[in-house]
Amino acid sequence: MRRVTTAAMIGAALLLAGCSSSSSSSSGSTSTANAAGSSPVTVRLGFQGNITHAPALVALKEGFFTKALGPAGTLKATAFSAGTEETTAILSGQLDAAYVGPNPAINAWQKSNGTAIKIVSGAATGGASIGKSLATPSLGNTQDVALRYWLKQNGLTTTITGGGDALVKPTKPNSAAVLEFKSGQIAGASEPAPYDVQMVNDGGTVLLKEPGVTTVLVVTQSFLSAHPAIVDDLLKAQVQANAFIKSNPTQAQADANAELASYTGKPLKPDIVAASFKEITFTNDPAAASLKTAANQAVSLGLLKPVNLNGIYELGPLNQVLAAVGESQVDS
Repeated sequence: MRRVTTAAMIGAALLLAGCSSSSSSSSGSTSTANAAGSSPVTVRLGFQGNITHAPALVALKEGFFTKALGPAGTLKATAFSAGTEETTAILSGQLDAAYVGPNPAINAWQKSNGTAIKIVSGAATGGASIGKSLATPSLGNTQDVALRYWLKQNGLTTTITGGGDALVKPTKPNSAAVLEFKSGQIAGASEPAPYDVQMVNDGGTVLLKEPGVTTVLVVTQSFLSAHPAIVDDLLKAQVQANAFIKSNPTQAQADANAELASYTGKPLKPDIVAASFKEITFTNDPAAASLKTAANQAVSLGLLKPVNLNGIYELGPLNQVLAAVGESQVDS
């Protein structure tokens, strides 16, 4: 039997790059983020078309972002094919906030010497897998690091140029890796849900599931400084989305699938979505310890220089939102 690895390592990769949608806010919100008479703030939000990004997908479909922003803001949401692409967009000033995996967040922090972003919330843990994999979304993304580290632990070397004992092939979009596995072109892959689930359905075997943060919400430090009330609104929508996923799982699965279909042109089979949701814990806790683990693994592979993560979190606003709805506080 061919074997697939699905590593719950933290990742999020996207289906379609460059697709975007924007939504104007309604007047029913109580947000006071902009002064009377001023123009709405445009919030440029990035995310990926994975089920590990379901909080973003559900919040978009249910209109939580729009309602929370109210007349203060207008949302421009853009889908990316990988977290590494989101990092590039953040560092080039094209995004204000983004749902990303831990490794892209770490990369943005390191490349900017700690000046570009802050992690303001968790979104999900789990929902990816690792094993005898040869395809990953992109070099240095969360699944790529997870796969290479697993291979290293099992005595197999890899290189960023495709050499070593095992060839790791960055493959985009993630759905292409599923097709290549099904046709026998690759032996497996390290992919986030729902792609790992699809590979298992095509005969793959999960070799390792590794818990850890999969998706976090980051904002640029410049945006956080200029528009703290708008960031509060984003956090309210994030917390509301995870609460909705918990209380209305069937509808949340349908929402995520419908939102994905709006970018990919084709919905997933409902059983694939349901199985993907079972792999993932949707939580606002950023699971700080696993972020440090991800950084250490990337450093050991030569994909990241040693990095000081002190100060990468800004969780005060999130804890205020959580306190307002009676939920437990989180820490870094």
